[in-house]
Amino acid sequence: MRRCLLTVLVLLCAAQVALPRQVTKELTVAGRLTPTTEAGGWLVVADYGKYLLTNADQFRRQPWFREGASVEATGRVRDDVMSIHMEGVPFQARTMRPRGGSRNNNNNAQATDPQTGPPPQAGPPPVRAGLVRVLVTGEAFVEAQPDTVVVTLSVVTQNASAAEAQAENASRTDAVLRAVRAAPGVKEVKTSGYSLQPQYAYKEGAPPTLTSYIARNSVNVTLGDVRQTGAVIDAGSRAGANSVEGLSFLLREDAQPRQRALAEATREAQAKARAVAQTLGGRVVRVVEVQEAGAVPLPVPVYKAEFGRAAGTAQTATPVEPGSLEIRAQVTLVAEVETRE
Repeated sequence: MRRCLLTVLVLLCAAQVALPRQVTKELTVAGRLTPTTEAGGWLVVADYGKYLLTNADQFRRQPWFREGASVEATGRVRDDVMSIHMEGVPFQARTMRPRGGSRNNNNNAQATDPQTGPPPQAGPPPVRAGLVRVLVTGEAFVEAQPDTVVVTLSVVTQNASAAEAQAENASRTDAVLRAVRAAPGVKEVKTSGYSLQPQYAYKEGAPPTLTSYIARNSVNVTLGDVRQTGAVIDAGSRAGANSVEGLSFLLREDAQPRQRALAEATREAQAKARAVAQTLGGRVVRVVEVQEAGAVPLPVPVYKAEFGRAAGTAQTATPVEPGSLEIRAQVTLVAEVETRE
């Protein structure tokens, strides 16, 4: 009888020793964080079951710990823990980390027994506590020679009769159009504005008196050769144009200078990010986002002059120096910086 009882006790002890070994076996759970109905409780919901985190407070300060986050936790099932609602298998996580993107969603998890858990899955490295994001802006200016110019010429006539002012203006404008079309380098000629304005004399105590009419006809002349700008102005003034309203220098073939400006602005932004990282005692881990504000040619001064009759007879061509156009580019990037903290 004693020998039988001793055998039973030995078997019971062996069972008690074997049970904890089975309970403490670690498993890996992959799923999404979900709050429980109990205050402060969290679940890891996988396709193969729900796991109630018994030590959620240990991970709640992590930036990725939030509802719906995809995580991977390694730990053990706690058979000695019970909750009020028992929404899932009590689980004490030893480690927990976020899982990367939609590629590792629960749709890809394989159904596995909750006691053994799914096989470990590859994921991104855990978020480091010293990882911060910085936003920097780079700006660059690139000079380029304009390849197109738009000259605005006007014919202005004045007469006591509106019909006479219009007729004289039409005759002189027609001569100007023929002259500028025949000039070298001209690509396009078009009317840009026409007006007929009455002129009044004003005396104190008396109503305004109509004195004359001013007719103005303006044309835009587009040149593909900037060097011919002065010649076109001279041709138009000799034909009857008596006002140069302005010059607009353009860059139509701007792909290469724009790309250079964007490249230099990007390099400046990267240099700023590295400077910030070095100041913090760390390094740039990766660039998260890049936004470019585009490369925009800055305006150049507008040329404007008034011509009399003598200007059209000058032997020396009107000098025009276009200078350089400045193209500005701006790039903003967000970089992750690993600090020493």
